[in-house]
Amino acid sequence: MIDKYRQLFNAQFTNKKYQELKQEIADDFDYNPTFRIGETPFFISKKLKSQLLEGCDDVIKLIQHKDFKILTDKSLELNHKVPNEDDHTTFLAIDFGICEENGNVIPKLIEVQGFPSLFNYQNNLYEKFKNQYPFLEELTPFSNGISNQEYLDFLEEVICNNHPKENVILMDIEPEKQNTKIDFYYCRRDLGIPIVCVTAIIKKGKQLFYKNENGEEILVKRIYNRVIFDELDLRTDLKLNFHFLDNLDVEWAGHPNWFFRISKFILPFLKGPYFIETTLLSDLATIPEDLENYVLKPLFSFSGSGVIFHVIKEDVEAVVDKELYILQKKVNYIPIVQSPDGKVKCEVRMLFAWKKEDAAPTLLCNLARLSRGEMIGVKFNKDKDWVGGTLGLFER
Repeated sequence: MIDKYRQLFNAQFTNKKYQELKQEIADDFDYNPTFRIGETPFFISKKLKSQLLEGCDDVIKLIQHKDFKILTDKSLELNHKVPNEDDHTTFLAIDFGICEENGNVIPKLIEVQGFPSLFNYQNNLYEKFKNQYPFLEELTPFSNGISNQEYLDFLEEVICNNHPKENVILMDIEPEKQNTKIDFYYCRRDLGIPIVCVTAIIKKGKQLFYKNENGEEILVKRIYNRVIFDELDLRTDLKLNFHFLDNLDVEWAGHPNWFFRISKFILPFLKGPYFIETTLLSDLATIPEDLENYVLKPLFSFSGSGVIFHVIKEDVEAVVDKELYILQKKVNYIPIVQSPDGKVKCEVRMLFAWKKEDAAPTLLCNLARLSRGEMIGVKFNKDKDWVGGTLGLFER
């Protein structure tokens, strides 16, 4: 999107530099991420940045609406309702596909999540890219011009809420097996927060505890929650000493209810140039004749699970819980990133964090994903290069 930097990057790119980039990441923890790292950043022009911010503002306005909780209460009726919900989400991830409409490049909202993403990995990825390509210092993944230390300070305040770090935990299901494990490692290293499996939590009355490296029981005052209920529900083999629905004396950095409130559930309510025609299946009057132009998606799945890209009438009719699915118009992703052998599609996830007392969330960084397939995702990009996870860089 910024020709100057695309040409400069491509002229300097070598596979050797790409392997060195990956090795730098692997060397930090003697661990290779299980997801594919893209060869290049995505260079975001001032015009596209303005469009992305405008689309994000429209999403945030809906979330800030005084009746937003009433509007989304049904999402909790369909799922788990965890006690002690806070006034607003702690994290917000807004995904835009870079598309073409009437001959123009335009971002289109694909998904929105009230859930954390790779906040700790992304800023470190930027540093690795700069080590290989020093001219990238002229650009930034931070839209508001903050420094890397200011970024970490903000993130720490949001996650810890002024609690001692030993009383704040990053919690997931078998975190050592998660695809996002590299992000957990950077969180522990850069913010000093311990990583704890959900099965290692000890409950005493309304309080939760974990054991530190010395075997001492430590009180949990705040949970940086990375647990996805979809996965938890499937893991009937796990033995938990507490239940998420318990009334607990604990704060949540990312209260679980916001995963459901801010999800595909709100897409039908969003109207405007950056949004896609989306209909809740239970509200669908008639099945469209041109189903080849639609995608069928479950409301609360994660990482694209359950999405049907080539929809037929029988797929729609076969859905039993129609309140849990949406039919979304397909968009025309435009191949926009010039690789050595053709152009690649891109999706940008804008990552926000929301301090407890602030009126609105703050955009901290972003995540970009490159694709040569018809959709963004691993199964559409197997055995391809210049695809995978990367980051977007803005002009300073």
